[in-house]
Amino acid sequence: MKILVTGAAGFIGAHTCQALRVAGHDVVGIDNFSTYYDPALKESRITALGSGALLVRGDIADRGTVESLFAQHQFDRVCHLAAQAGVRHSITDPWSYVSANVLGTQNILEYAHRSGNIPVVYASSSSVYGDADSLPLSEDAPCVTPVSLYAATKRSTELMAHVYTHMYGLPTTGLRFFTVYGPWGRPDMAYYSFTKALLAGRPIELFNQGNLQRDFTYIDDIVSGVGAALRDPHGYHLYNLGRGAPVVLREFVASIERATGVSAQIIEKPMQPGDVHATFADTTRARDALGYEPKTSLDEGIASFVKWYVSYYNV
Repeated sequence: MKILVTGAAGFIGAHTCQALRVAGHDVVGIDNFSTYYDPALKESRITALGSGALLVRGDIADRGTVESLFAQHQFDRVCHLAAQAGVRHSITDPWSYVSANVLGTQNILEYAHRSGNIPVVYASSSSVYGDADSLPLSEDAPCVTPVSLYAATKRSTELMAHVYTHMYGLPTTGLRFFTVYGPWGRPDMAYYSFTKALLAGRPIELFNQGNLQRDFTYIDDIVSGVGAALRDPHGYHLYNLGRGAPVVLREFVASIERATGVSAQIIEKPMQPGDVHATFADTTRARDALGYEPKTSLDEGIASFVKWYVSYYNV
């Protein structure tokens, strides 16, 4: 198949491109190389991909760019992973979230429809659930109380996808990712900044005194779910992709301590605006429909990340 991957230089996007190429697919990637974090890391991800994937440098929020992309290629699938990520950044730069997540998704959906209803598999987020009281989180939850603009834009993409499926029959599959981590990850994520601080001998900050739970999910498990969703998309579907085993933040830090061999100096901080207390994925639907079975333990995943980090930064 010929597959368009948006956000190809991103963390999940680059891993997905690599997996699709290994599986024998023809991959066309697009990325705007946003400066939200160091573009050099994105360039390195693309370099690691090699020459097998065609990369377009452009912004999916630009309608002309997306129209031209679909005019030049006959895609069999669209894997829409491009987004402005990060909860806290949405407080300081809300416009970038509306542009990338809402307008960008609108352009992708519209031209996938205009080009013959090419099936779209897109990235959503566990943040759409808000600070839910009932755990584990099921796809049947109403998702009407987001606590950050990032979450609101990701829920918006799900609603927009529903419209395109309902009105035009465009197959759309939304994947709600739960705290993805691993090699080549985003520097703004906690595991990345914690590892950097520990290896540099600096203290780390734990919000809400570390009394937070996250369903940390290793990148390879996420990519396996993305690949499964791309195989036979039809209708309108939403799936949780998580480990299904939430970890208290202090235990998460302990795993990094074991992998680095360094004891953390901890500074306790209050709860941050936009954060939720716990995420915990019910992955029953993804398991039954996609055969999704996450396999990587937290210690295995963190050890793999630390090994990559030490090599990449020559620590």
